[in-house]
Amino acid sequence: WVSQLQTLDQAETTPLVVDGVMYVTESPSNVIALDAQTGGPYWRYDHELPDDMIFCCGRNNRGVAVFGDQLFMSTLDGQLVALDAKTGSVMWQSTVSDNQPGYSKTAAPLVVGNKIVTGVAGGEYGIRGFVDAYDIETGNRDWRFYTTPGPDDPANQTWEGESWRTGGSATWMTGSYDPELNLVYWGTGNPGPDYDGEVRRGDNLYSDSVVALDVDSGALKWHFQFTPHDIHDWDSTQIPVLADAEFDGRQRKLMLWPNRNAFFYVLDRETGEFLLGKPYAKQTWADGLDENGRPIVRPNTAPTEEGTLVSPSITGGSNWWSPSYSPRTELIYVMAYDGETKYFLRPVEYTVPGQSFRAGGGETPLADEEYFTAVRAISPQTGDLKWEFPVQPRSTSGLLSTAGDLVFGGTRDGFFFALDAVTGEELWKIYVGGRVHAGPMSYAVAGKQYVTVAAGNAIFTFGLGGDL
Repeated sequence: WVSQLQTLDQAETTPLVVDGVMYVTESPSNVIALDAQTGGPYWRYDHELPDDMIFCCGRNNRGVAVFGDQLFMSTLDGQLVALDAKTGSVMWQSTVSDNQPGYSKTAAPLVVGNKIVTGVAGGEYGIRGFVDAYDIETGNRDWRFYTTPGPDDPANQTWEGESWRTGGSATWMTGSYDPELNLVYWGTGNPGPDYDGEVRRGDNLYSDSVVALDVDSGALKWHFQFTPHDIHDWDSTQIPVLADAEFDGRQRKLMLWPNRNAFFYVLDRETGEFLLGKPYAKQTWADGLDENGRPIVRPNTAPTEEGTLVSPSITGGSNWWSPSYSPRTELIYVMAYDGETKYFLRPVEYTVPGQSFRAGGGETPLADEEYFTAVRAISPQTGDLKWEFPVQPRSTSGLLSTAGDLVFGGTRDGFFFALDAVTGEELWKIYVGGRVHAGPMSYAVAGKQYVTVAAGNAIFTFGLGGDL
C-alpha cells in the first residue's frame, strides 16, 4: 500500500509500528496514525508552528518514540509533545528550547526507562548544545547535559575565552541506549562558528564527539572526540551502532561509527577506548589516526578566503542516514560518498542571538553524480571493505539489514532495492518515483512481514511472501 503525505516537504521519517498501528511523522511537525496492514488512517495531529521560526537545513521531522499508550514527538519550534497513542490528543507539552536564538528539534526522541531523552538542532546559530531527559509521565525535565561545557567542567579549557557560549555542538540526531550499562550514547555536532577556528582555539569539547551519559543522573561517564577543533562542519551526529561481537580475540561490547569525517571507528562502549579507525570513504585531510584515535591532520587543509579543496565534502563520507549492522554476517553497512568540497573562510562577529554563525561555506566543484556513491559492507574487526554496491546518482538513503540476509536501501532517482547481505548482489528493486531520503524499517502484523520506506512525499509498504 501507499499513503500520500499532505505536505510537500521531502520526507525524512522512519515510521514506527506498535500493535498493528504505524506512526508516521510528516514535516514539519505532524503525526499520522495508520493501519499497518492497509495504510488506512486512524488519526492525525498537526502541531501549530509560529511564523517567525529560525532553523537550519530543512523543515524536517524524522520520527517518534512510543511508551505504552504514550507517543512522543519533537517539534521544529523546540517543543517535546506527548500524545495519546490511541487518539492523538495532547497529554503534555514541554518547552525544550526557545526557537528565537536558533534552537530547533528534528529527531525522534529516545525512550529510556521512565525518561524521554532528546537533543536539539541549531549548531549554525551560535547556540549552546545539550542533551535533556524528561519524566515520561509529567514532562518535567530530570537533567540536562551541556555539550559545550561551562567553567565548572575542566573540558571548558578546550575553548578559548568565552567562545564556549556560542559553541554549537548540537545534538540533532537520536542516540542509542545500553540497558546493561545504563548508559545512553549521543553524537554531537560541529563547533561554532563552523569554519573559523581562530575565534575558538582548542579542541572544542564535546563537539564532534560521542558522549556516554548515565541515564539516572545525566553524568558524563566517558567521551570520545572524532574530529578535534573541527573546521569543516563534520558533525558527529551519526547513529551510534551498538554490537556485541568478538574483537581482537575476545567478546566485547562495541560501538561502530562510520563518521562524517570519512573514518570508520570501533570503540569499546563500556570505557570509550579507541580500538580501530580506518577510512571508509575518500578523505584528504588526515594522514591517519594515532594510537588514541586522534587524527593526524595534514597541513594546508583549512578553509581559506580563496577556498581549499578537501575530501570528504561538507555532507561527509556519510551523514545522518542510518547505517545497519548484521550480527549474522558480522558486517556493518553504510551508504558512503566519495565527494569533495572547496571550503571557504568568511570571518564574522557574533552579535545577536539567532544570527547565522557559519563564518564561511563550501562549494562542490562537480555535480554529485560525478562522484562515487556506494553501499559499503565493512568488517568491524579489521575495518576492511568486504564488498560495495555502486549507487548512482548519489544516495542519501538509510539502510536496513535483516535476519534474512538482506540489505534494503534506496536511491535519489526513485528506486528501492534489496541486496544480498553476504555478497552485495542486487536481488530486487522497484521504482517508487520519489527520492529515498530516509531509513527503511520492517515489521510484522498477523503473521506477515512488511518493509516500509518513505520516498518523495509518500510512505510505501511492501509485503514479503509466505508466513513468518
